[in-house]
Formats: sequence, C-alpha cells, structure tokens
Amino acid sequence: MDRLQSMRIFSKVVEQGSFARAAEILDMSNAVVTRYVADLETHLGTRLLNRTTRKLSLTETGQMYLERVRQILSDVDDADAIASYSARKPSGTLRIYSHLGFSKWQLATMLPKFATEFPDVVLDVTVSDRTVDLVEDGFDIGFFIDLQKVDATMITRKLATSEVLLCASPDYIRQFGEPRTPEDVSKHHCLNFGWDFMRNYWTVQGRRDAPSAPVQIPIHSRVISNNSDVLRECAIAGMGLVLRPSFTLGDDLSCGRLVRLFPEFHLGTVSISMVYPSRRLLSAKVRNFVNFIAGQFPHPEEDRWLGR
Repeated sequence: MDRLQSMRIFSKVVEQGSFARAAEILDMSNAVVTRYVADLETHLGTRLLNRTTRKLSLTETGQMYLERVRQILSDVDDADAIASYSARKPSGTLRIYSHLGFSKWQLATMLPKFATEFPDVVLDVTVSDRTVDLVEDGFDIGFFIDLQKVDATMITRKLATSEVLLCASPDYIRQFGEPRTPEDVSKHHCLNFGWDFMRNYWTVQGRRDAPSAPVQIPIHSRVISNNSDVLRECAIAGMGLVLRPSFTLGDDLSCGRLVRLFPEFHLGTVSISMVYPSRRLLSAKVRNFVNFIAGQFPHPEEDRWLGR
C-alpha cells in the first residue's frame, strides 16, 4: 500500500465530504478511492470514517489522525518545493543587509566569488551599523554582530568568533608609552564607540592563564564615534588606544600600522551571525547563498583572524 497516497486520498475525502467528489477531483474511480481508504483503515486497525448513505463523519481517532496527516503532507510538499527550488538555476535580486564592519572587512571579499558562480543573481547590499528588521525592510538575509538585537523568530547561524583586541599605533606608543596592564589604560587617551556601556569604562575579562571576574577600567575618551573606520584612522594617526574586533583589523597588525597591547589579557569576543527569516521554501538564490557563506566559515567557534 502506498501510505502517502492513501493519506492524500483520505484527506481529500474528508475535505470534500464525499468519496465521489474526491474521486472526481483526483481523477480516480469511486471504487479506487474507497479501496485506498479501506486499506488505510485496515493497516491502522481502526475506523477513521463513519459512513452512511448520506453523510461522512470522522471518528475521534480519525480526527486526531487527520491533524497529523495534514502536517505530514504539508512537510512533504515543503520538501518537494525545496528540492524543486534547489534544482533551478538561481536568479533574481538577492537583498542583503550587513553590519558595516563585517561588510567592509569580510563580505566584500566574498561577494565576487559568489557572483562568479551565480552570474544571474543580482546582489543588492545595504550596509549599516543600524539594526534592521529583515522582514519589514524586505531583506532576504543579514549579517549581524552579537551587539545588535535580532528577532528571536529569525533563523540565526553563527559564522565566526572574533576576539576583541586593544591596539595603538607605534607613533602613539613612542610619544605616550605602552600600557602594560589594564589599569594603565586609565592614564591614556582612548578612541571609543559611542555605546552607553562603553562610554566611561572598558571591561577586561581577566588574564588568560588565571581566569577571574571581569573588571571595569575607567577610561578617558579623546574621540567618540559610532563608526569603526573613524576610530581606526584615528588610531593609525597616533591619537590613542582603540578596541577592535580581530575581523576588522585586516593587515594592520602584520604591516605594523597598529600594535596589539597586553595580549595575555582577555578583553572579550564578538560573534558574527548570518540571519534569515525562515528555513521553509527558501528560494534557490537564498539557499545557494546561505550554503556558500557557510562554506567560508567551517569553524564558527574559532577566531580565524587572530594571529594574522
């Protein structure tokens, strides 16, 4: 017996309230429809329908079974649709939102490869530090850091962990000296994000070799900005100390534009996540993009940028 076919026929009979009407819609004979339902009841060992010459009604067991059957059939249809979408050639406009820092330092280097693989997809990329509502603002997919709030109903896939590093330029160190401990930071100029929780204090999680409770270090901000590029340029120009996630540093450390300070202390981490509204019925362009990006980040718990 084809169980799935039997479920579809049973559901259609209940929907139409008649074996004859169901048979007509399904382009089957009345006898075949009747046999499928009877075989299903025999297989289950229980009656699903009460039949009279004028009326059909569900038994109590039939009502419970119908609810599950409808969910199963819906899931099967979704699976068929996903397979169908995946088989198609991705095309159309893919609307992407990205956190500013991630877009500049990471996403921008990945998009050309995706565009080469999928030339019929138009990439419409919006970059901002402002948190957006993907559904309300019409985005297919977004990239967020964990300091941004994301709707809990969204599908969130962590891509990477980025360590927060304290840096300064060689010119700044020559002029003002190098802070050796977190407490020394209070004596220096700081280049700071405008978030309230960072405006007056920077948090140090503790030494790597001896974990301890986090400590808040009072700071004196020389520059405050909501833009990481502004703070980076000021740091390179020798204006002060700056906290930066490793994924935004590029080759600043390896080229000597910035120097990492007291690496033996842990200053926190930032997670980067890929977010999209639903797993159900993803279009080919979205599904292929999700798979492409996931392939670029095979180890989400690691900091792939540290030590460059």
